[in-house]
Amino acid sequence: MTGTVETTRPGPGEQSPLLGGEQVRGTAGSNGAIGRVPEVASSPRDADTERANQHVGKIRGFLIILSVWGLIFLQAANMSGITTTQSKIAEDLDSFIYASWFSSTYLIALSSLAPVCARLAQIFSPRICILFSAILFAIGGFVTSQAHSLTIFLLGRAISGSGGAGMMTIALILVLELSSKKKRGLFVGLVNAGFTTGVSFGAVLAGALLPVTGWRFLFWVQAPLALVAATGLFLSIPSSFTSGKHAGSERSIKSKLAKVDYLGAVLLIATLISLLYGLSSPKLLWQPIALSSFFLASFIATEVYIAPEPIIPVIVLKSRGVLLSCVAQLGIMSARWMVLFYSPVYAIALLGWSPASAGSILIPTNVGFAIGGLLVGWLHIKRGGSFWLTCVLGYFLFSCTLVLLSQITRKSTPAWSYFLSVFVNGLCTGASLNYTLAHLLYQTPASTHYITISLMATFRGFGGSFGSAIGGGLFTRILRDGLEKGFEENGGLAGREDLVRRLLGSPALVKSLHGSEKAVAVESYTASLSGLLLAGAGLALVMVCMQAGTGWKHGAEKEEAEERDAETGSVAEEEWEEGMEQGV
Repeated sequence: MTGTVETTRPGPGEQSPLLGGEQVRGTAGSNGAIGRVPEVASSPRDADTERANQHVGKIRGFLIILSVWGLIFLQAANMSGITTTQSKIAEDLDSFIYASWFSSTYLIALSSLAPVCARLAQIFSPRICILFSAILFAIGGFVTSQAHSLTIFLLGRAISGSGGAGMMTIALILVLELSSKKKRGLFVGLVNAGFTTGVSFGAVLAGALLPVTGWRFLFWVQAPLALVAATGLFLSIPSSFTSGKHAGSERSIKSKLAKVDYLGAVLLIATLISLLYGLSSPKLLWQPIALSSFFLASFIATEVYIAPEPIIPVIVLKSRGVLLSCVAQLGIMSARWMVLFYSPVYAIALLGWSPASAGSILIPTNVGFAIGGLLVGWLHIKRGGSFWLTCVLGYFLFSCTLVLLSQITRKSTPAWSYFLSVFVNGLCTGASLNYTLAHLLYQTPASTHYITISLMATFRGFGGSFGSAIGGGLFTRILRDGLEKGFEENGGLAGREDLVRRLLGSPALVKSLHGSEKAVAVESYTASLSGLLLAGAGLALVMVCMQAGTGWKHGAEKEEAEERDAETGSVAEEEWEEGMEQGV
């Protein structure tokens, strides 16, 4: 990684693709160090679609893809593995009621800290941040594996989530910098495919290894694997690689760190935790919900009046397209995570499958997710333009699949029909996410693309938090009511309070019951799962309206930016710096 690399950013044109065979002109060494490719396209349109911002050689590109896939796989497997191991974890830690927080804690940390990680990646470079993120992820896995109380377990999950935030952020930075506009949809699809592969096989592997190794080993082993993958990525990314414009280094690291919105991050996390705690509890707790309103108001005031570089840029959120797209993605992903978290519960509680077999139910839905994202990225999203109709149609079809799933979530349903339904659900989700990203990029100025993509990733992460926590709370409340009412009608509730408590966090317990107790448990789980999926379908339909409200034309702010670009011939320098400082 020797030699000087030219880092002057060109105009709005993108540059050579990630694995392009062209050699980079300039003073970079021949060992694959990155460089800014000079403009050689025959027209501005060609330059805009065929070129990436930065370029690496084929070997480095392959190693980067491989390492990123490994980290994303681990991150996703960390999420889904909980679905097939939570019964045993809840039993060992005696925390049946709080089982939904096993996932929520991780996801809250991940989504809340993603924008902060984006800022830090600009200060310390992506290659340093990815190594630090992997170390955090590894520490979290080790702490979780050694936990003997719920508090320590959740602390480990939070540390792992903090590291996971950096992993996903760096992956998005690499896609944006190393892929052309023409191939960006394809590489976003590949990132989604890596994530969904981890979600699919993470649950299966965790369920299969649980009887052999126990759940502690499953968390411990992630530590060395993450460090190996991150080291490979650290060595593959040239030291000259930047997350955007390389200039602006006249500010010291201390001054850059001082401008990171730490207060905003803390208030955002406090808002999420208090809101989700109140909504996810077995009974609605209004005090934490009211407290979350105070934290939210404080967060908004901080972003508007105090933070020099807000964690969620208020200026960008004033755009109707950005705001509604983010809200729609939040709702859709909340409903999607209900499917991911509770499909294995259906297989364990109602079908009596083992944890490993139950995890396999996620394979078809995530294969569908990957295929949907890859197909639309490869076949359709080959240009910049409006994708309003396909976004709305994709979200509507997604909501229809949830209605279908709510009706076939029965003990008597053939496995193949459920597998097919969740496959279509994943197909609609993967395609829709790629379309909404492309449509959002069309609606916003190029200088704010990193900001808006960072926001989409953040709200997508929030969807996992809301889906697991709020969905888990709704599921638990319906299940508790069904169990208490059912037992009361079949011999009385007296003496069965502990059984109710254990059933709330351990679907595997249903298989060991007999007679009327098993019948009540099966009926209660059926009603809970169906009710949860119907609620998700209703939420998704509301999000269809939200997405429709984004409009099929770009906003006025983009027209103003294009007028300025037409006068200057390039994206304004100040606008680019502001965009890069505020986004990924």
